[in-house]
Amino acid sequence: MKLPRAPKAVVFDMDGLIFDTESLYRDAMIRASEERGHDMPLDLFLSMIGLPGNSSRLVLTGHFGEAFDVDGFWKVSSAHFYELAQTQLCLKAGVVELLDTLDEFALPRAIATSSRHQDAEHHLESQNLLGRFHTVVAQGDYANGKPAPDPFLTAAARLGVDPADCLALEDSHNGIRAASAAGMMAIMVPDLLDPTEEIESLCVRIARDLHEVEALVRASR
Repeated sequence: MKLPRAPKAVVFDMDGLIFDTESLYRDAMIRASEERGHDMPLDLFLSMIGLPGNSSRLVLTGHFGEAFDVDGFWKVSSAHFYELAQTQLCLKAGVVELLDTLDEFALPRAIATSSRHQDAEHHLESQNLLGRFHTVVAQGDYANGKPAPDPFLTAAARLGVDPADCLALEDSHNGIRAASAAGMMAIMVPDLLDPTEEIESLCVRIARDLHEVEALVRASR
């Protein structure tokens, strides 16, 4: 199977797509919740995957109540995450090979993430990847976060490529919704979330990993 058209640019999500970080965020948040006397159900964490900070804040207060100290929770969770990341931060399969292929075909690429710039830079620098993306779109660069299309539209504008000619790679439902709303060719590479019928309808492909995406990009040339 080929892509509907040859992509002129590729826009990557980051957490759960480039880096195997979603499981680290999960463990950090569950630990932080327990330390603060709360129980965080797995479904609650999963519902926040791909959401920007403000939306996640609403999810947390909706579950734990308006008195829940979200800022204190984020601070403790972040500390636990970086402790885990020191030894467990790693790339997902196929990242380097896909970037090498994009270099071969001189295809521009961007990251469109719900994370903060400082987190994106930390992760990318740790794996010597920061210079392999033409731009990083993160919190503060767009008006509305995923599932709104703003992060992807901002990335396409920075790359100077029509969104319809961009391939968007995502692991989350909210990310796929955002990419599809932006008019991009969306591929889901599942991490902690499985695709639903709705998500499958918004994708041009469900790929098992980025090796499969690399083969699709190569076949489209």
